[in-house]
Amino acid sequence: MKLTDFDYHLPPELIAQRPIEPRHASRLMVIERAAERISHRHFADLPDYLKSGDIMVANDSRVIPARLFGRKETGGKLELLLLKRLGQRTWEALVGGKRLRPGMKFSLDRSPITGRIIEALSGARRVIEFDQPISPQLAEIGQTPLPPYIHQPLAEAERYQTVYSKSEGSAAAPTAGLHFSPDLLLTLRDQGVVLEYVTLHVGLDTFKPVAVDDIARHEIHSEWAELSPETARQINQAKLAGEQLLAVGTTSVRTLETAALRSAGLSGSLQTASTLNPDRCPWQPVAAFAGPTDLFIYPGFTFRAVDLLLTNFHLPKSSLLMLVAAFTGLALMHRAYAEAIAEAYRFYSFGDAMLILP
Repeated sequence: MKLTDFDYHLPPELIAQRPIEPRHASRLMVIERAAERISHRHFADLPDYLKSGDIMVANDSRVIPARLFGRKETGGKLELLLLKRLGQRTWEALVGGKRLRPGMKFSLDRSPITGRIIEALSGARRVIEFDQPISPQLAEIGQTPLPPYIHQPLAEAERYQTVYSKSEGSAAAPTAGLHFSPDLLLTLRDQGVVLEYVTLHVGLDTFKPVAVDDIARHEIHSEWAELSPETARQINQAKLAGEQLLAVGTTSVRTLETAALRSAGLSGSLQTASTLNPDRCPWQPVAAFAGPTDLFIYPGFTFRAVDLLLTNFHLPKSSLLMLVAAFTGLALMHRAYAEAIAEAYRFYSFGDAMLILP
């Protein structure tokens, strides 16, 4: 498939600049795949589509204050966006500035911590080493990174976290979960919906657009994910009982489908392994794991675990949009996005949501 298959024009005024209050007050587009039917609801109506025994799985990763500012030893300004911790003092980061070669030293603003670049990766990515562990000081010296399409500062940094965020490590929020308020989570629990959590620390590919015309050649960098044995057991029991599995966001989908591929005994690159199972397997148990995933989901992928998907509206030509198209079908995805634009839905991180049903 070609990159142009995932393009669309979005009027800039539809890019949400502020989160809506309360969290569950956003709109909800509901897509029924089999009937190819689209309806318009509100996020607070989500319980209408779930029943007692269904299982909802969300990503509990928490955004770290990963944006740092400093100066090179020559005096020039420097900006860092921490992407992935590699060791106690080493990180993979996006680095902004000139002449960012290995060996270059720098100091951070508002901190005695210094560092140096130890390896140049592709593009603006670098491996950097600090003179001491930086994690304990991030809350004081770092800023919460917002996507580049959000131009207004947040009045409250916590609004870019899900209410259930716990495991620190993401450079961006798993935004489908931003719609959940404590009240709505309690309503779902009281209804008998089983709430479970996985972890995927969102990294580079949130910021990296697909740049190759043949999307199958797109390189997706691995991100760290975890599915606990207890959560795997709960999911498998629910699926065996015929209940539905709702994944909250694309990161939860990638974690769950990685776990299903691992359960099937597929090894090597998950991008290749994902096409090996029969096209019509009813479901595949998930296996607990903790480690990297490089799973890139695009049309043609066979979903083995997820039945329903809750997600936001994504950027054109992004790997996230490709995952949605894999779940809905390309034509239905384009129809849904055209209708969302016509109905003035709010797009991207602080925008409205989409629920995709069988």
